[in-house]
Amino acid sequence: MTSTAEIDYQQLRLDGIYRQNEAGELMLRVKIPAGVLSAEQARKIGDLAERFARNELHLTTRGSIELHWLRYEDLAPVAVGLAAVGLTTRGACGGAVRGIACSASFTAGSDRVQTLARRLHRHFTGNPHFEGLPKKFKIGIDDDYAGARHLIQDVGLVQADAGRYDVWLAGGLGREPRAGFRFAEQVDEDRLIPLIEAVVRVYRKHAPAGRRLKFLADRLGEARLRELIRDEQLGAPERFPPPVLERSPLPGPVAAEPVEVPIFAGELTAERLRRLADIAAEHGGGFLAVNGNQNISFAPADGAARAAIEKALAAEGLTSGASAAEATLRVCPGSHLCRMGLAPTRDVARQLLAVLGPEGQKLSWAISGCSNSCAQAQLADAGILATHSVKAADGARQPRFSLLRRTDAGFGRAVAENLDLDGLLLAVRNQG
Repeated sequence: MTSTAEIDYQQLRLDGIYRQNEAGELMLRVKIPAGVLSAEQARKIGDLAERFARNELHLTTRGSIELHWLRYEDLAPVAVGLAAVGLTTRGACGGAVRGIACSASFTAGSDRVQTLARRLHRHFTGNPHFEGLPKKFKIGIDDDYAGARHLIQDVGLVQADAGRYDVWLAGGLGREPRAGFRFAEQVDEDRLIPLIEAVVRVYRKHAPAGRRLKFLADRLGEARLRELIRDEQLGAPERFPPPVLERSPLPGPVAAEPVEVPIFAGELTAERLRRLADIAAEHGGGFLAVNGNQNISFAPADGAARAAIEKALAAEGLTSGASAAEATLRVCPGSHLCRMGLAPTRDVARQLLAVLGPEGQKLSWAISGCSNSCAQAQLADAGILATHSVKAADGARQPRFSLLRRTDAGFGRAVAENLDLDGLLLAVRNQG
């Protein structure tokens, strides 16, 4: 077994790997193009989770999948297994262009959005020009403004018309949340890659190590950042060649409503993922999607396929469209699995669901176990953020929480702060 002293954990990050704990166990994040998996890919991830990750996996709010509890010796066979089905972890962590977050709504135009996301995934993943950046660089694509996720991306693209996108820059959460600003409107699709490349080059040249693009927007101002990006575009191609056979494997708008399967806290067993893959193969056109609420979605071709999916789910003890609160509850791994986690987020989530009243169940909720806010607490109707911890009388550390409410187009704001768990649950009850 390789000693932890021999491992360069910083270097591992570019291959999508973080150190999970002091025992040397690792988390590996798989990039899922546009959040869409073939049945074969889903089965392979389930097999790898069963063999190397204690039979568990975690669905993220950016449409990726994480495997935990890996040892250093496991990394090579896991990488080989993923490569065999066309998947990679390269750039899923560290200073690189991360996985492309994408809508999986299956509404009008969503197939075009997913196709663009896959195109960007192929262009930026593993490209050395977009690695070794000061910090992570996140791109997200949405087919409308409903989820407000464009506000938290380094580059947020929102479909404004067929083949045209509004471009938002320099958003992010963390300890210093900053909403992105609208850089351009109605940008043609074939101009997006040259524009994003220019943004990345400006970021690489001007941001200090450990800082996101939002730091440049704060330090230089939005006007100066615009100038630098436009200067960077001089002499570069204005447009990028059109794609060849670059289509999403999922259909566009279909006659049947999509099927969304609520997955509590994004936690799945390997066997459950394999069964969902079987359902996708039999009734869902061979594909399923990990969406931004950490749930699994199917795009049935017609009403008969939808009915077959729902019947198969029921046989597995699963339903589509469970309670509104559970269906829209985003939860990061927290202290269960993450070194940064201050709170046991899944336990908090179960207690939250137990005290929600009828009005609270109508809200979307997100629980983040630290200020990084991977569950995007600031974008939910109601968000819970573990902000710090205090030492209790027995010497143990106890988390303290802020309760956020979002009432406009911006980020949620704290309505209660420095709450212990009991105080938090009381505040949750007061939300209805």
